[in-house]
Amino acid sequence: MPANKNALIRYKTIDNCLRNKYRRWTLDDLVDACSDALYEMEGITKGVSMRTVQGDIQMMRSDKLGYNAPIEVYEHKYYRYADPDYSITDMPLSQNDYEVMQEAVDMLRQLEDFEQFAEMADVVRRLQDKLAISKSSRKPVVHFDNVPDLKGLKLLNPLYNHIVHKQTLRVVYQSFRNRRQQEFVLCPYLLKEFRNRWFIFGGRAKDGVIYNLALDRIVSVEPVDVPFRENPEFDVEHFFDDVIGVSKNLHATPRKVKFWATAEQSNYIKTKPVHPSQRLVSEDPDGSCIFQIEVIVNFEMYSVFMSYGPGIKVISPRNAMAYMRDKMREAADLYDKTVGKQPTGE
Repeated sequence: MPANKNALIRYKTIDNCLRNKYRRWTLDDLVDACSDALYEMEGITKGVSMRTVQGDIQMMRSDKLGYNAPIEVYEHKYYRYADPDYSITDMPLSQNDYEVMQEAVDMLRQLEDFEQFAEMADVVRRLQDKLAISKSSRKPVVHFDNVPDLKGLKLLNPLYNHIVHKQTLRVVYQSFRNRRQQEFVLCPYLLKEFRNRWFIFGGRAKDGVIYNLALDRIVSVEPVDVPFRENPEFDVEHFFDDVIGVSKNLHATPRKVKFWATAEQSNYIKTKPVHPSQRLVSEDPDGSCIFQIEVIVNFEMYSVFMSYGPGIKVISPRNAMAYMRDKMREAADLYDKTVGKQPTGE
């Protein structure tokens, strides 16, 4: 098994380089590529040495990891795979690899019984299914939502490390609303996922003001030599207790939001609450229900409500009801307007 995660990152990076048939790779090129990968994925700034990469190439060529990679040198300078179709990612798991990973999964399954590890259940099931696929070459029986090509995912590892080490960052950000890029000097506190999209929460270094930035809109991130500043108002464990999603006005107070739902939608909402604070207010003989949640009103709340279409109606507060009414009318107007001749799709 590889000695550590950084070595795995280097092996994969070298593999990706040598699979690129449209470029010639010198040893210096491979060193630069590995250094860039370690910075992007782990936030490591010191780079790697030429000797380290030479050792990686020898390790990949050997059978110690089961790779036996056909790496050759041509013209006394450039590296490539003798077999252009080769890749270390195509190698099946060895019996030893499988057994080690199975032991890890079994250990994680034991931890599921502890309340603090309950959220790992989905991850463990995903790992278990992947191992079974590798072992028996069967089709998957568990499927999880994911967006593999989502921009910004490569930032997860380095940002995680920066948060753990309390490293202040300079973040260049390009929001959808602004044409110009913005620059933040941010003390990162938390990574949060919402609907397959990742966000980083942090406090502005000069005054602690909380920002949440979508990873897919981040242009660049780099560590800066600015003292890390904590914000006592940002309680990681309870910050999101009174919101749906990721948007929160720290100066807003939770509101009691009541909404009516048809009988059909009520069945879904009962089994999958809109928010943990949800409670059933009343139920009519026809099965329709009135529910109440207590949250800070934000864009994500409206987005969830609108996803039910005509299946729900916000009753209170008045401004929330008016907002939903106006948005639903705007949506209806899109279908009422005729803009030229619309294609039938037939």
